[in-house]
Amino acid sequence: MMILRIAVYELRRLFASPLAWLLLATIQFLEAMFFYVLLSRYLGAGQSHGGPGLTETVAAGTLQITGIIVLLITPFLTMHLFSDEQRNGTINLLFSSPVSVTELVLGKYLGVILLLFTALAMVTLMPLSLLPGTPLDLGLLAAGVLGLGLLMLCFAAIGLFISTLTAQPVAAASATFAVLFLLWIIHIAGSSAHGVLAGVFAWLSLLSHFNDLLRGVVSSVDVVYFLLLGTACILLSIWRLDAMRTHHW
Repeated sequence: MMILRIAVYELRRLFASPLAWLLLATIQFLEAMFFYVLLSRYLGAGQSHGGPGLTETVAAGTLQITGIIVLLITPFLTMHLFSDEQRNGTINLLFSSPVSVTELVLGKYLGVILLLFTALAMVTLMPLSLLPGTPLDLGLLAAGVLGLGLLMLCFAAIGLFISTLTAQPVAAASATFAVLFLLWIIHIAGSSAHGVLAGVFAWLSLLSHFNDLLRGVVSSVDVVYFLLLGTACILLSIWRLDAMRTHHW
């Protein structure tokens, strides 16, 4: 299948550079540090007052911090996807190859997702390492992992689309970070708004939907939001490249 072949090629290209290894190492180091801090605070508090449990405090907290870290690193992963192709002129070779624009977009997107999901698996192992010593709310943990996975899908799709808009990788990374950060904090604007506008800002916020899943609330509204946003960005990427291909010919 051509999409899978492109994804494997893209994944190999990412791992052939120090960037992918550096980003994975950075994620793992930061997560291990925050995981230790959260666990130490939980154990130090003793939890004799019947407050939030281990899963809510340590596991969900670790996943939430991971979301912030992924927001910071995703622009660096996606900035080269199509920006480099345009800058180096290899985009014309891709347009001339017997590969459809849809296969090209989905293949490159899948390659980045496989890398991000590798990081997701590594992070998930941290709270699971507590199972031999204490019970965990696996349902809550699964909801949080689902939320982080959906967040990664959206981040990668947004970065993919923005990389089709410019031939400068640095500009693509900057624009991707700006869009992701705006969608992350847009609910703050809703706190000063009223009525329908406040609800719209809250619904548009990535953080609001992510936090719902971290609390164990698996709502179709949250899942559909992530899927719609990711799908829209992928479709826009296909439309953008198809327009470029038509102009090229």
